Amino acid sequence: MITKNCDVIREERQNMRGGRGSITLEHWFKPDDFGAKVRLCCRMIIAPGASIGTHLHENEDEIYIVISGQGMIEENGEWVSVTAGDAILTGDGGSHGLKNNSDEPLVIAAIIHSF
Repeated sequence: MITKNCDVIREERQNMRGGRGSITLEHWFKPDDFGAKVRLCCRMIIAPGASIGTHLHENEDEIYIVISGQGMIEENGEWVSVTAGDAILTGDGGSHGLKNNSDEPLVIAAIIHSF
């Protein structure tokens, strides 16, 4: 199955998970497209100054791959800078948050797999 960039389903979220500002989700696939328990597979575009509030992942893993830009990720209470090419895995029972503290959009591929 191939999803062309022109065919992604775009969704705008404000103050995602208690964060600030605007986050654009560009869904490559819907959960029903998978044979596995995947509930999210998208490109996230985090506007400058925007953030995703800290949240917990129970019975699932989330993978972030930074495509472009830079920002900060909070994982289990510790803030770390991230930039293009970095990959983050937040495992079962872990928490994370994300903020774009730069002047450019932060673009991240995000995949959530449930157990």
